[in-house]
Amino acid sequence: MAVSVFDLFSVGIGPSSSHTVGPMRAAHAFIAQLVRDQQLPAVESIRVDVYGSLAATGRGHGTFTAIMLGLEGYEPEKILPTEVDERLADMEATGLLRFADQLGHRKDLEYRVEDMIQHPLTVLPRHTNGVKFIALDVQGEELANETFFSVGGGFIVREGAEQSLEKHLVQQVQAQPYPFGTAAALMEHCRSSGKSIAEIMMANEETYRTREEIRAGLIHIYEVMEECKDSALVRTGVLPGGLNVRRRAPEWHKRLRKEDKDRDPVFWQEWINLVALAVNEENASGGRVVTAPTNGAAGIIPAVLFYATHYAPGAKYWDESEVHDAVVDFLLTAGAVGVLYKEQASISGAEVGCQGEVGSASSMAAGGLAQILGGTPAQVENAAEIAMEHNLGLTCDPIGGLVQIPCIERNAIAASKAVNAAKMALMGDGEHHVTLDEVIITMRETGKDMSDKYKETAMGGLAVNVVEC
Repeated sequence: MAVSVFDLFSVGIGPSSSHTVGPMRAAHAFIAQLVRDQQLPAVESIRVDVYGSLAATGRGHGTFTAIMLGLEGYEPEKILPTEVDERLADMEATGLLRFADQLGHRKDLEYRVEDMIQHPLTVLPRHTNGVKFIALDVQGEELANETFFSVGGGFIVREGAEQSLEKHLVQQVQAQPYPFGTAAALMEHCRSSGKSIAEIMMANEETYRTREEIRAGLIHIYEVMEECKDSALVRTGVLPGGLNVRRRAPEWHKRLRKEDKDRDPVFWQEWINLVALAVNEENASGGRVVTAPTNGAAGIIPAVLFYATHYAPGAKYWDESEVHDAVVDFLLTAGAVGVLYKEQASISGAEVGCQGEVGSASSMAAGGLAQILGGTPAQVENAAEIAMEHNLGLTCDPIGGLVQIPCIERNAIAASKAVNAAKMALMGDGEHHVTLDEVIITMRETGKDMSDKYKETAMGGLAVNVVEC
């Protein structure tokens, strides 16, 4: 395992981790390198080329504006929605980009979103989500030329740096007490050590951080998820982008509070539907969310975590410390499952379809919930397997290239699947015919076989069969 739980759960802005968060990080990395190399004073102009899925659905996913903000030095973990609105309005009014401003080296350049060169039908060899940055001097000569790939969940890879990255990751793995890249290896660690999956993941995380830092970091992730949900519950109107999708979360919340005054367990599904809906409405509006493991699937884990902290046996009597204990165990377990998808397949909708985003998130959530409900490692693995098995083949076909239809409702459906998968696994003894590794490999192979028009290009499925309105 070379992926940290804090790689899988990171704070960013919507609506997409691969199309918004990743490109912003890539742009930031490019200008940061210019600053380190002391080349910024010589920069007179820039060229940005966007390829494949980033170009095909970039406008609806906020890719181009995210790149602009990254070039100004903003980072997705730190920028606030109000800052996004303010800077984009200024860029539109002035036509000026405050190049490297947030790094303390502001240089105004005449550059607009319209100046980006889009190549929607050109897929670079490394990944479909490619972006190239070129900095030019006053004579038009190249000062720097770098290509980045946004590979899902906000992760980026710099072209040419793959080998050094792989070496670094191998060194990280060797330093961990319980390295794993497959579910089989993870299960063996649990058997030989007597530890739960959450405890295995915690021990590995302690290679890089103290236990107190890990716990505080995960509680912060949970708090951002809660803030995201709460923000959506008071925001009315329609979502941006032109589809005129009405925000439903505030109305649903009012109705639920009237119908379920005492948190009756009979309403559990309505509540997780609401939480998933709220988080994804906030994401669709460019709000502050947690990639879990992606933005397009950001509502599933908060919704199932809500179920865990409100409907687990005795949960209504938990104090804050007990809630936080449950949150930490849930996220560590879900993170361990997420590692398996990153190591063996992909969490990028542009690479394997929505099965890699919503399917992975559902699988992670099912594993986390099974842990909280007292499942053994074998039952946790079974829960994660069941959830993905019934998301196989899920396509990514957003109407208008926006993370709204069918994405928002799809999160609610997948959250319910995760709860059901955990309950089914806990009814058994952990023995099952299909292993988690087998279903992950199947997901990867299904993604390879899937037509590109179903991989976040808005060129197939609902994206072309439903008229935009």
